[in-house]
Amino acid sequence: MRTTQTTVRFSSPFLLKGFDRAQPAGDYLVDKAEELIEGVSWLAYRRVGTFIHLPAIGMSSPVQQVVQIDAADLEDCLSRDRR
Repeated sequence: MRTTQTTVRFSSPFLLKGFDRAQPAGDYLVDKAEELIEGVSWLAYRRVGTFIHLPAIGMSSPVQQVVQIDAADLEDCLSRDRR
């Protein structure tokens, strides 16, 4: 198992599927969890989960949480935000 962490930026508030309210614009940490595919002659991984850290980086909140999200939904939201 390996985890890769990246930062994504939203310039506008956004709403991911399964969220009850929009999240504010800002930078967010996103974790991509992958597991090793065994039985192949090279290193290969498959994604088993994508997680976003809430709230945005730099926002003070007494509650910090990591929420599992759909990777395709995240990409859709980022694409809409860029337009």
